[in-house]
Amino acid sequence: MDWDKLRIFHAVAERGSLTHAGDALHLSQSAVSRQIRALEESLSTTLFHRHARGLILTEQGELLFEATSQMVRRLEAAAARIRDSEDEVFGELRVTTTTGFGTLWLAPRLAKLYEKFPLLKIDLMLEERVIDLPMREADVAIRMKEPTQADLIRKRLMQIRMRLFASPDYLLAKGTPTSMDDLAQHRLICQHAGTPQVTAGASLVAELMSHDIRSTLTVNNYFGVLQAVLNNLGIGVLPDYLVADFPQLVRVLPDVESGEVPVFLAYPEELRHSKRIAAFRDFVTEEITAYRKQHPDL
Repeated sequence: MDWDKLRIFHAVAERGSLTHAGDALHLSQSAVSRQIRALEESLSTTLFHRHARGLILTEQGELLFEATSQMVRRLEAAAARIRDSEDEVFGELRVTTTTGFGTLWLAPRLAKLYEKFPLLKIDLMLEERVIDLPMREADVAIRMKEPTQADLIRKRLMQIRMRLFASPDYLLAKGTPTSMDDLAQHRLICQHAGTPQVTAGASLVAELMSHDIRSTLTVNNYFGVLQAVLNNLGIGVLPDYLVADFPQLVRVLPDVESGEVPVFLAYPEELRHSKRIAAFRDFVTEEITAYRKQHPDL
């Protein structure tokens, strides 16, 4: 099968347009169209449905796009290993983690990593879905549980707990609860029960809800919960690592907290010798060590 035609097919499938694919490949629309027609003829099948809004993959096209996507990921991995043979740390690093940890802890600290390695190009992928690292959907992951995928190198970074926090202004206006039963007089801000989240956090929320909470605000990530708490909307269930960057938060009911939640860093075995991975791993480890020194009680 012609590699050039597959490369052009992949670009068209990715962008859904002959024109956009041509722009990316520096080819004319007609040249791209001819290559796609030739590929379809060689396979004796139709790869795209033509619509006014663009091109949509057929079932056969989906199968081929899955194959070319795997090829691209493998080629990117090979290129990364070749680049990592150089002494300098540079190039793209795709990092995935949860929305809460990525926005509230990791992103604010990345300036230090860029200062040390200004040629890095970090693609920060924030979502609750567990991305497939062995299939190279990302290079490195930080997750709130131990990864179960095979062929991964794992490093336990720290452990966190979900606790109750409120703003000083909210507590001044509404009072500070002294028992779980007092929570019934307050608005609880937390992740929705159906939202992907750590089991320990969900268990704590379920326990709190059993105390006849009359008013709630649910959000699908901890960043939203934090914003609501900072704007004096109620008492929020939040991870304890926030205290480093938001010291104004007041812990409510200090004896109430979730079970321990482990935080793991993981990356594919094939990237064991990647200098980009090593630079990121060491950076995160150093930041967590500094965090622990500042907050030894966490």
